[in-house]
Amino acid sequence: MRRKQYRFMWWVGALLLAGCAVATPPSRLNQYVSPVGADESTSPALPVQRPLRTALVVLADRSAPEAAPGLPEEAQVRLAVTLGGQVNRGFPIVIERVVNLGEIPVGAPPPNWIDLAGQQGVDFVLVVILSSTEQEYPVSLFLGWTTHLQPGFRRDNWSLAEAAFLDGRTGRQLLRAEGRAMATLDSPTAPGISQWYPVIYLRPQNPERRIWPPSYEGAPVTLRVVSMEQATTRLAGNLQRAWVEQRALELAALPGP
Repeated sequence: MRRKQYRFMWWVGALLLAGCAVATPPSRLNQYVSPVGADESTSPALPVQRPLRTALVVLADRSAPEAAPGLPEEAQVRLAVTLGGQVNRGFPIVIERVVNLGEIPVGAPPPNWIDLAGQQGVDFVLVVILSSTEQEYPVSLFLGWTTHLQPGFRRDNWSLAEAAFLDGRTGRQLLRAEGRAMATLDSPTAPGISQWYPVIYLRPQNPERRIWPPSYEGAPVTLRVVSMEQATTRLAGNLQRAWVEQRALELAALPGP
């Protein structure tokens, strides 16, 4: 009987996971940055001058359905500084200022990016929007990873980091990119098995790696931090690729000799 119950719980968890896989965080970037108009024949060309003196502005959005709680302020500050360092490495954008705006209240107007660029004394603004969703459902957990099933819960976190590179004089969008990541937290229903749980996995990118939170109570916070760190790391790489691809298109469009 118990085996059938565990099998049923496993199928419920699998179905919930499959349903959420397509419900990754919806894009929130257009709520803060005006997209390139459909009537514009070409996108603005990337700047050629050096250095591209830029302010990195990071803010959190929780307006999406099933939005997860935001990161603690100190965690978001550290993440912003780390992202600034990643962008600065081998990239034409030079981050001179890092501005952490925290969480923007639902319905609040977006910042004036032209004014912000002037206040920070930079020519460009790299706007980064952080958002995530979560869902928790029952699963069966193994003790010792192989035997003795134990009832528990799994919390899935999908994190999204979106970026828009803006001209600080006009506010026009020059480039955009995003990074997505997923991590899961397994927690037992009954206490007393702390040698195995709670544990965080980087699914599906690295399912064998285990990350143990520093405390049981703080495990959901650790899950959100780990997942968003993965998303911002991917964002930095995707932003650089988007730059290279856009520059290649511009060069290909130049008239020949």
